[in-house]
Amino acid sequence: MGMVSYTNETMPLVSQEEWDRVAAIKDEDIDCSDIPPLDTLVLRPRPLVDRGMYRPVKVAVTCKLDADVVAWLKHGGKGYQTRLNSILRQVMAHAQ
Repeated sequence: MGMVSYTNETMPLVSQEEWDRVAAIKDEDIDCSDIPPLDTLVLRPRPLVDRGMYRPVKVAVTCKLDADVVAWLKHGGKGYQTRLNSILRQVMAHAQ
């Protein structure tokens, strides 16, 4: 069987009849035999040391910045969030 690929524009719509059919399936009737048990999965946290460099935990935040500040950060090309983090880290180090 070949691979099927869709984009948001080419994805076929699912009919209400199909949704109803799926909703009618009982949990115990679903074949999960090909899913490995959770204890066999390798779940490791990200290492703190990678190639000799400390990697702090990243936290997603939402903030509003002035448009000209964002334009200046993005003017340097890819990696503007890393540049912003570096600038904030320098200010933090100076403040301590």
